[in-house]
This record gives sequence, structure tokens and C-alpha cells, in this order.
Amino acid sequence: RRAAAVLPLPAAATAAGLAASAHSLEALREAMAQVDTPLRETATNLVFADGQPGAPIMLLGEAPGADEDRQGRPFVGVSGQLLDRMLASIGLDRHAANLQSSFYISNILPWRPPGNRTPTDAEITLFLPFVLRHIALARPKRLVLLGGVAAKSLLRAKDGITRLRGRWHDLPTDAGPLPALPTWHPAYLLRNPAAKRESWADLLLLRRSIESDAVGSERQD
Repeated sequence: RRAAAVLPLPAAATAAGLAASAHSLEALREAMAQVDTPLRETATNLVFADGQPGAPIMLLGEAPGADEDRQGRPFVGVSGQLLDRMLASIGLDRHAANLQSSFYISNILPWRPPGNRTPTDAEITLFLPFVLRHIALARPKRLVLLGGVAAKSLLRAKDGITRLRGRWHDLPTDAGPLPALPTWHPAYLLRNPAAKRESWADLLLLRRSIESDAVGSERQD
């Protein structure tokens, strides 16, 4: 793939300013739509988020695919359906009425890259301030990072997803460190079913953490 060009400083500064000025999720969505990027020219819909804002678990993937681009919602295609089944196995449903049993989900990029190609470093840099602001506004207790792009981008890690997955990492935020669990992207699991065993181990780790958080909340009450 062609080497990504360095993002011009004005574009990066403008994106950071737009993100910082958003004080609600709706305002953030509108700010993201204003970003000048060639991705808008080839995509159909901006894909912002799905699930329940305020849920204790927030998941972040890489970028929308063809199904997501058509519907304007993240993780609604085949890989998203697999993800929903996986999370249901530990009692999570993106549309659950009970906030504690639901989750919130988005991507690093809000626009589908042409041909579902991997996001460039410049594209990730452009939208990262929006992702961090999205996390701050959604206020999850824990993050699940789906795939190498999401994990390496947010954790600023040199290691790949193989080394990062399976354990909790601390993501620095203005509100303090936020626990983040990298795991395989469901699209990878469709291509490599043998990796589902590792993903199941990650889900159990997530489930234990949710249960631990619930016990901690009960003790505080």
C-alpha cells in the first residue's frame, strides 16, 4: 500500500478543535460530519454509533464496512451479527432496556474506506480526537478494542493485536485511566474460526470484570 502522507497541521488542529467543542454526542456527530476528508466522497453514510450511550461497556472497531455504510450503523453486517451472538453469550445486548446489560459501539473511522481497505495513519490521526471525545462523552467504565487498528491506535502500542489481546490495559483519559481490553475483530474470526477460542477467553475476562464492577457498586451502595 502507498505510504500515508503526513497529515497537514491545519487539518489536525481543526479536527482537534471541533472535537473539543462538542459537549454532547449529537454535537460530536455533527462535528465529525464537518471534517473535510476524501472518505466522504466515496462513502454513503456517516456511521456514528449504536447501542446504549451510558452503558458500562463501549466497543470500538476499525471502520464501517459495506453493510454499515448502507445502514449508517456500526457492526450490522455478518461480523456484527457474530459479535452480537458472542456478547449475548455473556449477557450483553446492545438494545437491552437495562443499561447494565447493554453496550455502546462505534469505530475509529466514521466513514467507510474505499473497498474496505485498512485506514491510513493520516485518517486515524485525523479522527482520533473525535474517538477520544466520544469516549469522554459516553463515559463507559470499560472499553473493548476490536482488532489491531483500534487497539494500536488508542493504546499507542507498537505490539500487534496478538500480543495485546487477552489482558487489560490502561487508556489514559482526562478522568483517569480507563481499562481497555483488546481482542480479535469479529471479521478476523470469520476468516480464522480457530481464534474463537481465544476470543471466548477474552469474553470471560470481560464478564468477570463486569461482575467485579457490579459487586463493587453494591458495596458502595
